[in-house]
Amino acid sequence: MKRVPEPEIMNGWEQAKAYAMADFKAPNQMFVDLFVRNFFGLQVTGPVLDLGCGPADIPIRFALQYPQCRVCGVDGAEAMLEYGRQSINDRDLGDRITLIEGILPNITLPLDNYDALLSNSLLHHLDDPQVMWRTIKECGKKDAAVLIMDLFRPAGREEARKIVEKYSANEPAILKEDFYHSLLAAYSLDEVKKQLETAELAHLNIEQTSDRHFIASGFL
Repeated sequence: MKRVPEPEIMNGWEQAKAYAMADFKAPNQMFVDLFVRNFFGLQVTGPVLDLGCGPADIPIRFALQYPQCRVCGVDGAEAMLEYGRQSINDRDLGDRITLIEGILPNITLPLDNYDALLSNSLLHHLDDPQVMWRTIKECGKKDAAVLIMDLFRPAGREEARKIVEKYSANEPAILKEDFYHSLLAAYSLDEVKKQLETAELAHLNIEQTSDRHFIASGFL
């Protein structure tokens, strides 16, 4: 199945509310758990950059996992960030998590370099995936830890619908349709490998972690 691109920004208030209210605890906690596993023993005490942070659930979970780090989350959707700011305030983490509105590659960050670089489900939104890989190279310190997680494209539309029903049957229709279109817009594992080769990041390890997710991880 050929890739079917979708909008890079999810900025509708109804869409943002649906994502903020949805139960993404399992995949978001899986992301943090995968970081802990892949970088076992690493003490993250410096600045962390999360690209495509959405309503900030992963920055919050990461900050709680590593209580000495500071997280900067970037997203192009102000509607998503508004929900994120509320969640951060509710957990009294405003002194450790900063959210910035911006669209790659045109983002202005508070720091030049970061100790760890994270991204969950941003890559499939990008028609030019190299903007993310370049940002990671430019913003990461030497030996920075990198963890990218995203969907990979299923073999066909029927399989994509089955995945949606398996994992989102009880979610609102807007979330189910977004999930379906995200699967169609996702890159294949071979395409991601070629992206990393082009970006001179081929040393990052690619691992399929579920029937719909993969991660790319390693040190810069």
